[in-house]
Amino acid sequence: MAKSITERLDTLYEYDREPVPENKLHGAGNFMGLFAGEHVAGTEFIIGPLFVAHGVSAPDLFLGLFLGNLLAVLSWAFITTPIAIRTRLNFYWQLRKIAGPRVTFVYNIVNALMFCFLAGAMISVSATAVGLPFNMPMPTLNDLYPTSFAWVITVFAVGAVVTSLAILGFQKLSHFGKIASPWMFLIFVAAGLAVLPQLGVHHPSDFWHVANERIWTGIPMEGQSKFTLWHVLFFSWFCNMAMHIGMADMTMMRYAKKWSYGFFSAFGMYLGHYVAWIASGILCAAALGEVAPGPIAYLGAGIAGAACVVIAGWTTANPTLYRAGLAFQTITPNWKRWKVTLVAGAVTTVAALFPALMMKLLDFVALYGLLLMPMGAVIFADFWLIPKLKLQSAFAEARGLQMSWPAASAWLITLGLALMIPLDIFFKGLPAWFIAVGIYLAGSWIQQKNSKYSMEG
Repeated sequence: MAKSITERLDTLYEYDREPVPENKLHGAGNFMGLFAGEHVAGTEFIIGPLFVAHGVSAPDLFLGLFLGNLLAVLSWAFITTPIAIRTRLNFYWQLRKIAGPRVTFVYNIVNALMFCFLAGAMISVSATAVGLPFNMPMPTLNDLYPTSFAWVITVFAVGAVVTSLAILGFQKLSHFGKIASPWMFLIFVAAGLAVLPQLGVHHPSDFWHVANERIWTGIPMEGQSKFTLWHVLFFSWFCNMAMHIGMADMTMMRYAKKWSYGFFSAFGMYLGHYVAWIASGILCAAALGEVAPGPIAYLGAGIAGAACVVIAGWTTANPTLYRAGLAFQTITPNWKRWKVTLVAGAVTTVAALFPALMMKLLDFVALYGLLLMPMGAVIFADFWLIPKLKLQSAFAEARGLQMSWPAASAWLITLGLALMIPLDIFFKGLPAWFIAVGIYLAGSWIQQKNSKYSMEG
């Protein structure tokens, strides 16, 4: 069984074992475009309104987003990218060297399911715009199950299209996403500006008063918890926790010529996770609390706004679904990619039927990051700290182990302890990262010292 898992992983990552060669590195412009393209997307249409729904005040929002996104940029620049450019390996192969093929196998399954659920949320986002011409009843904040037969049909239709496009190929779709991102950003800004007069903003000096009184009032909607500055700060920092301190973006940043390219994440954070979230929150207030992306975008920019929702959901869901299909190949190595992607698309579409996945996106994104982050802490500790303890980095690879129990323990025990920490889910990531580092270091010291003594004996 262990050999079978190893062979499967070898098959899946056949072309990813070697460091990226010097002549394949990319310049600064590519990373500016990549970050902007990924973070001005379908999620922005739902996250901005959710801050309004949770009663964030205007000062808390603007300051929290500024500081949280700054911390996210620093995380990419000082944690992810330096390791990426020194190893030049993708995240999965680096993890395999440290944790062994069995742990990486399980991690990929969890990762694939999380990708499916995230893509499902984006299909739901697009469905709210596709259903507009048919007067489809829109899901509300507290809806868990499908709200109407029309919703089911629309989600299945959108899911079928997204899955088909993902099967046809990822490269052209991702290229289209990069082209569409500047247009989508302009739609966000134009739609937000267009509805400001409806809220009472007729001069720039009116904005701050209206922002406090009619948009981010500090009063949550019925049934929603109250968010503070700290919720905004930690969510904006950790909504991409799996990518930066969770190290998943090693796969992208290994192509960077310099470690300083990590600072280009600011193009995604401040265009998407600052301006776009603010713009979509303004749209939510103008729509009198409506949070479904399709209707609020249509209110601000008409057909262009509705089209933007469809495209934004599509450009996010397609690459996400494609990655889920690749991750699922760890358990179906003999299947053709189109078959695996078809199965992933079916799982994604079924998940999209449940509007709670979209309406509770803040909680889902926080949980997603928490599930995957500990392995990033393991990579960080193995690269920087293990050598300082005079221990062997990538011990599983060096000894030919199928599983690193210190890495597995750091992942599973950290998750168990994080769930027990009496904090809101948005605040669990930071202490959990330090817990994972501590468990891995302690476990590695015990494992390697015992191994040394047994060899000497």
